[in-house]
Amino acid sequence: MAAAIAPAHAPPLLQAFSRSLLQLAEQARQAQPQDLLQRAMQILRALVPFDAAWWGEVSAEGVHGGPRNWLHGSIGLSRSFATEWNGLAAVDAFGKLSMARLGEVVRERDMPADVPEHPEVAAFSERHGLYHCMALTAELPDSGLMFFVSVYRPPHRTGFTDAETVLFGEFVFHLLQHWHHLLQRLQSSSPGRPWDSFALAEPSGELLFAGLRISMALGEAYPEWTGSRLPAPVVQALPGVPCNLVVGSKPCRLRLEPCGPLVAVSMASRHARSPLAPRELSAAMLYAHGRSHKDIAATLGLSPATVRTYLRTAYAALGVSNKLELVAALRQT
Repeated sequence: MAAAIAPAHAPPLLQAFSRSLLQLAEQARQAQPQDLLQRAMQILRALVPFDAAWWGEVSAEGVHGGPRNWLHGSIGLSRSFATEWNGLAAVDAFGKLSMARLGEVVRERDMPADVPEHPEVAAFSERHGLYHCMALTAELPDSGLMFFVSVYRPPHRTGFTDAETVLFGEFVFHLLQHWHHLLQRLQSSSPGRPWDSFALAEPSGELLFAGLRISMALGEAYPEWTGSRLPAPVVQALPGVPCNLVVGSKPCRLRLEPCGPLVAVSMASRHARSPLAPRELSAAMLYAHGRSHKDIAATLGLSPATVRTYLRTAYAALGVSNKLELVAALRQT
């Protein structure tokens, strides 16, 4: 349909970009959450050819002792890539430049001439066949982390052109928007938890998203944890959801709940304990956000009658008599 209505005089590059955005939007509507980023990167690869790619979430200098990748996906790279990068992130000038220039596309040619490449980074790049690099890092709203996409070409191929740089940057911004909207929809199934203390995983334990606070808590509880997959003790608890799990020597209480085809993992709030049970709080939060009894029932796997019971209980427990008062009370819960 898009090809049929495209203006005959449109430049081929513009047509290719337009079609890639249409494909991306279609995947955002139809693909399973765990498949979206991988499929999006294949669409990008057809638009801006690359040999290898890496994407995911990263924290910057000063957080947890320095830059760190928390979870990732990749094309054409070894399984050890992210772990190796975490070991040298503090001396990776290109990575730090991308994190410092949020929202801008950075190529290896953008590195200041007076900043020599660190020997460890040079060896890492040679080991993985990385030469021509292009990356964009942007804030992932409310998570405390940044979302990044990096693509690479080997020495025998040409570097990324200015036109490819523009296409890459615009495509990644669209991808980030779709990804954030998808996370918002999924997070609404487990409301009441801040984004930075919330994570989403497949039933197998593969992570799709994790906020900074919960990532740091898991990293502290399991020092060998490398991200992208929940630590083994948490994975072992997944068949028992919904359930609670206490991790770490400084006890951290996690709540594991179904979230559509996924599992939501959340930390206890920093605030005082809510007077509502988790399901009552979920129903009240969804209702406060304008969801109908029927929608809430479908989201939480309850009957509409049970939803109405939960809402009556919430009104009584919070001492409110209308939705406006409910919204105000929930903000303090």
